[in-house]
Amino acid sequence: MITAPVPTEPSQPATRRVAVLHAGGASEDVVAVEEPMELRIEGIAAVLTMRTPGHERDLAAGFLLGEAVIDGWDDVRAMAQVAENVVDVRLAEGVPAARARSADRALFTSSSCGLCGAASLDRLPHPKSRGPGWVPSDVALAAAVTGLTAAMAAFQQTGGVHGAGLFGRDGALLVTREDIGRHNAVDKVIGARLRSEGDCIGLGLVVSSRAGFEIVQKAVAAGIGCLVVFGAATSLAVDAAAAAELPLIGWAARNPVRYWGGAAPI
Repeated sequence: MITAPVPTEPSQPATRRVAVLHAGGASEDVVAVEEPMELRIEGIAAVLTMRTPGHERDLAAGFLLGEAVIDGWDDVRAMAQVAENVVDVRLAEGVPAARARSADRALFTSSSCGLCGAASLDRLPHPKSRGPGWVPSDVALAAAVTGLTAAMAAFQQTGGVHGAGLFGRDGALLVTREDIGRHNAVDKVIGARLRSEGDCIGLGLVVSSRAGFEIVQKAVAAGIGCLVVFGAATSLAVDAAAAAELPLIGWAARNPVRYWGGAAPI
C-alpha cells in the first residue's frame, strides 16, 4: 500500500543566495532552486532526477508516459508524494509487469539530461511514425512564443529555468510549466494535461530551449501535433521528427526555421 501522502507541496522555484558583485560589495541574488526527486514505481526506486520543486505529480506522469511505462492516465492506479522529494506510483491492473522497470536508470539524471543513466542504447525509446501533424500559422506561432515568454515567472526572477507550454491551433496556451531541466519542463506540462484531460493528442508543444532527441521523443510519445522551440535543433532531433512526421520549428523567438514539417500551414 502507498502510505498517506504528505501535504500538497509548495512550489518554490526560486530562493535567495548571497552573491559577491563583480564591481565590489555583496548582495542577495535570486536563483533557481535545484533539488532531487526520487520516482518510485510500485515502491521501488526507478529514477532520481534533479528538478525545480513544484508540480511533482505532473513531472512523474509525463516522465512515465515518455518512457512508455504508461500509455495513458488510466494506466495509473495511484500516485502520491510519500515523503519530501519522493513520489510513488502504482500501476493499474493489467499493465504488463515489465513496464514497471522500463524506466529504471542506472544513475541519477541531472537537470540537463533527459536520457542519462539508461543502461544501454537498446533501452533508448525511438519515435515511431504517427502520421502528419500540423504547422502553426505565423499568427499562432507568435502567440505561442509570446504567451510562453510572458508565463515564465520563475525565469523572469532567476534567469535559470526553462519553460514549456501546450497550445491549440490558434496559438493560445492551455497549460505551462517551468523547471531547471528542459526535459522536466516538458514532462511537467505533458503530465499536467494527462492528469486533467487524459491526453495531449494533436496539441502544439512550445519549449524555451533547443530541440534535442529527448524532447522530440517525449512529444511523439504524447501524440503532440507540432513542436516549437526557442533555439536550434540537433541533427538527431531533426531526423527523429522527420521519421515521426512531427513538424519541428526552431528559432521561434527570433527568425523561425522549419527544420521539418510535412504539412501545409493552417
